[in-house]
Amino acid sequence: MSSSGRTQLLFVHGIGGLRDAERERRTWLEALADGARKAGHADAVSGLTQGWLSEARFVDYSDLFSDREAQGGAENDFPAEHVQFLAALFRDMVDELAREAEREGDRQTLRVADDARDQLQRTGGQSQGLLGPVRVLANALTTILQAPGLRRAAQWANGWSLLGHLAQVSRYLNRAECDSRDRTLDARIRERLLRQTDPGWPLVVVAHSLGTVVSFEALHEYTGSVELLVTLGSPLATGAAVRQRIRPVPARTPEVVARWLNFWDRDDIVVARPRLQQWMLPNTSGVVPTTDRVDSDGIWVHTATKYLRQPAVAGPIAEVLKR
Repeated sequence: MSSSGRTQLLFVHGIGGLRDAERERRTWLEALADGARKAGHADAVSGLTQGWLSEARFVDYSDLFSDREAQGGAENDFPAEHVQFLAALFRDMVDELAREAEREGDRQTLRVADDARDQLQRTGGQSQGLLGPVRVLANALTTILQAPGLRRAAQWANGWSLLGHLAQVSRYLNRAECDSRDRTLDARIRERLLRQTDPGWPLVVVAHSLGTVVSFEALHEYTGSVELLVTLGSPLATGAAVRQRIRPVPARTPEVVARWLNFWDRDDIVVARPRLQQWMLPNTSGVVPTTDRVDSDGIWVHTATKYLRQPAVAGPIAEVLKR
């Protein structure tokens, strides 16, 4: 890969627990190298340790969530506004999953989706205060994780573990949790990303999950050039829950982005299905996201490394970096 340092490579993680930034940077690079080889770019990755490892940067903002990371394990740690958002996000996720299952004639997934929807409607939690709806939501998430593809993916043990991670999306989009300098959580996260860039050099951004929302908003503030934006497992187009809260409004491709590739996996519950380009307005250069589906085998589908090992994902990244 480019050993001149003229093209910056930036990784942006998504939902989850505390990160070891250096270890994850290496893991992402190894997965990207594997995918690039499969795409026919073995020559470009032969100098991995001299090239990508010395240049790529990993944006780690996981510690900013750590003060309340345990909220997925205790019902009363979910404020009412977060519960409302998570319920809306869940409905959007299930609708997306059911829509795809209907296209594929997957009756088992449709039955699971209907069961999960029914559970969410039977909150019956008004007399129990906030705890009832939270329990119902966690149970409904546990149910939807039993859909065939999601069950094989086995990334979350139950709805409670998934709920705790999805709450990070709500916390980011809530635009609250100010620090001593009155900076909101979302602003501090974007600041982490922008500090890792140099506007004087072209940039390639590879973002995953919640990181795609962070990157989308941060790049609207960026003054350099972005040769390629790659979004993986993105919730950006997940119905009204996310789409109506991201900025700017109406949503448009960041002006600095020259090309945007978006990838989703059928068995990734967090990702919105391929309609991102249908509502994202173009920038003045006419750039809108191009979406493609990839199919990963095995478990832990909603991970960046699963996506990066796909030649369809890694190939375009390699082509830009080896110029």
